[in-house]
Amino acid sequence: MTKHIGTWELVRLEAVDVDGASVVPAPFGDGNYIGRVVLTADRLSSTITDARPVLADGEIREYSCYTGLYTFDGETLITRVDQCSDPARMGTEQVRDVTFEDDLMALRPPMQSYGDRPAEQRTLWWRKISDV
Repeated sequence: MTKHIGTWELVRLEAVDVDGASVVPAPFGDGNYIGRVVLTADRLSSTITDARPVLADGEIREYSCYTGLYTFDGETLITRVDQCSDPARMGTEQVRDVTFEDDLMALRPPMQSYGDRPAEQRTLWWRKISDV
């Protein structure tokens, strides 16, 4: 399976609370973000930026990037992080459930907290923009 190989842009994301019942405020700004994932035959590189020009008082701008060698069995993508923006990720395995919906690839990390946000389940939808 190689349809995942290429460059993907982030086109939609959402998060739900721990019960899965309520949508929580959008991570990385409400639709104002820049995201790219590049998957080669063996390496993933991912960057997501909150691109809002101005933040409300007390808000913190999210930024995430990491890269590493990965394995993909058609359903689960596991990246062994060897470079990253968050030192806590160094050397970890980043696990994502993967589904393909029409021309989109959906990645779902495990339920977790991000910064000062309560635990949430995120889903990120990516559209392929290049085969490389």
